[in-house]
Amino acid sequence: MNPRVIWAALAATAAIGLAACEKQGPVERAGEEVDEAVDTIKHGGEESTANKVDDALDEARDAVEDKTKN
Repeated sequence: MNPRVIWAALAATAAIGLAACEKQGPVERAGEEVDEAVDTIKHGGEESTANKVDDALDEARDAVEDKTKN
């Protein structure tokens, strides 16, 4: 495989990863909550493990943001 193609793919992956780490605004969080609600309904009313992990990460992120603001 061409090394330029490999480096381009790695650069694109890194750019996407960095973009995903941006701070979420209220609209993104609301959309995430809607997605989680739909997923919960699909699983018969039980919250999936992935949703529980996402919620825990959101709470941790909020706690860090609160600490850095003060």
